[in-house]
Amino acid sequence: MVVRRRKKSRSMRGIRTHGYGSIGQHRKSGSRGGKGAAGMHKHKWSWVVKYFPDWYGKRGFTYPVRMKEEYQAINVGELNELVRQLVSEGKIHREGEFFVLDLSSLGYSKLLGRGKVDFKLKVAVYRATKEAVEKIREAGGEVVLLAKESRR
Repeated sequence: MVVRRRKKSRSMRGIRTHGYGSIGQHRKSGSRGGKGAAGMHKHKWSWVVKYFPDWYGKRGFTYPVRMKEEYQAINVGELNELVRQLVSEGKIHREGEFFVLDLSSLGYSKLLGRGKVDFKLKVAVYRATKEAVEKIREAGGEVVLLAKESRR
């Protein structure tokens, strides 16, 4: 391939206007077809088709804010530490052999299944995973669900 040493872009490096003159030529936004995204549906359409085909249109779904449910979750393994803390503070009561723990009053709305529990607990919570319920039952406790889980 021939080396092109005599290209205009090579020879015009030190000159301010690069050979185009100083009055309006190759300057301002007119030479680039407008500012920003101007002309994307008009004279820059071939650029859009080639380089950015997803520029226009929508994709996916966004839930309205009122439909998004935010919940505080706690794992089964964290209940051991929570029970010990509440016992030391005197904020938990017993029903026979069970420690009664109302997670909704503590600000939690979901019980997750990571970890294991050492106490016999009677846990009241809005939602719980199957693993969490099984682990608490294996330890000799029970889970009281305050609301049925609603499916979308």
